[in-house]
Amino acid sequence: MNTLAILTTAAEQPVVADFSDTPVWLSLVKALMLFVYLLLSVLLMIWFERRIIGRMQQRPGPNRVGPFGLLQSLADGMKSMLKEDVRPKGADALIFTLAPVVFASAAFISFAIVPLGGEVELFGHTTPLQLTDLPVAALLVLAVAGIAAYGIVLGGWSAGSTYPLLGGLRATAQIISYEIAMGLALVAVFMYAGSMSTSEIVAAQSDLWFIIPACVSFVLYIITMVGETNRLPFDLAEGEGELVGGYFTEYSGMRFAMFFLGEYVNMFTVSALATTFFLGGWQAPPGIAAIGDGMFNTGWWGVLWFTVKMWLFMWGFVWLRGTLLRTRYDQFMRLGWKFLMPVAVAWVVVVAFIRGADAGFFGDSTISILGRAFPVSSLIIIAFLAVLVFGSMWIWETRAEKKAGEIEEANVLPGEVDPFAGGHPVPPLPGQRLVEPPRDGTAIETKPARTRQTSAPLAEQEEHNRG
Repeated sequence: MNTLAILTTAAEQPVVADFSDTPVWLSLVKALMLFVYLLLSVLLMIWFERRIIGRMQQRPGPNRVGPFGLLQSLADGMKSMLKEDVRPKGADALIFTLAPVVFASAAFISFAIVPLGGEVELFGHTTPLQLTDLPVAALLVLAVAGIAAYGIVLGGWSAGSTYPLLGGLRATAQIISYEIAMGLALVAVFMYAGSMSTSEIVAAQSDLWFIIPACVSFVLYIITMVGETNRLPFDLAEGEGELVGGYFTEYSGMRFAMFFLGEYVNMFTVSALATTFFLGGWQAPPGIAAIGDGMFNTGWWGVLWFTVKMWLFMWGFVWLRGTLLRTRYDQFMRLGWKFLMPVAVAWVVVVAFIRGADAGFFGDSTISILGRAFPVSSLIIIAFLAVLVFGSMWIWETRAEKKAGEIEEANVLPGEVDPFAGGHPVPPLPGQRLVEPPRDGTAIETKPARTRQTSAPLAEQEEHNRG
């Protein structure tokens, strides 16, 4: 079966979310509610990040506008709207304005397929707390992320300046590279859920969140979502020492605010997707979900659980920014292409074998562990994978230690050096001792005895000077 046939078959499958009682006007109302939810979340996130980073750096952070400085983000947004509209003389006016709009809009569109809760009563209609859903909704997210890359590269190109162009190209390469690893990391989730629909994926986690069986995919996704959003330690499109502000160096006023807004909305989008794919979506944690026959796992309660889980990832973004340094661009790209992608492909193969074992393709024998039945073949595959991983780590650490020892032996410094050997005085490195040259200034050989021979005359000369 070819790829087109597979996608066609997936598109014909039904989804869990029922929009039959959702008229068009109600969808517009939900879209407005989602827009307000994201805007308020962005304003709160900016304040939260600045306050937490301030605490980490032993300074107060925003504390002037509003109680506890909560209105500082709103004041900054108003300032951006009222600032003078500055555009470089050589910029393409239309593309220069269109680029930030495309970037910000793509971030909002991706959030449309995220389920924030279960079915609720809204204006007399029973509707899911989700704007829309598709049998291939997860592919829509990856497609929209590709469109966002156009906003970045067009913003850098339309400015008519060198630094924005380089920053746009670098950011585009970064986004495209990590989208591949992100898509491969999500394949395991699709295999466990049996669908690409976000509502189907959430429903499939009612018994067990995918963060446990797809733990490798979760780690890969966390790394790729940080690289996708250009956040520290991967904010390489904005290197102050090489690219100034990156692709939005020439932007100011509301155009700059649109890029800023799109970046933060994109952070919420990838965090919401992580919640949906790995943490059960809007469903309550296991202990709370069992209270009162699931009374806290229905209706509007889902918005609370979803928001709490999503903000755990947002706290992770702030924590990374406050603790880690920016990586080199070549190291970052090497990590994506030479480590994350091969690991993601290997993990997909392993998950395929595990799912085949669960389906009984390798035998029907099972073992009961903590009240759950596990196929013996699946446990054998997991044990083999664990041995392979630990063996690879041991070999890698052994080679790293050997290489470090060879480098240390090659860089052994001489015990004594002549500071005037090259014609100019050179200060000693740590662990080195100076050998004083003769009074005629000629270079000498570095021998231990020379230090003892020259030390006495120098001491006598210093005593004579003091006398």
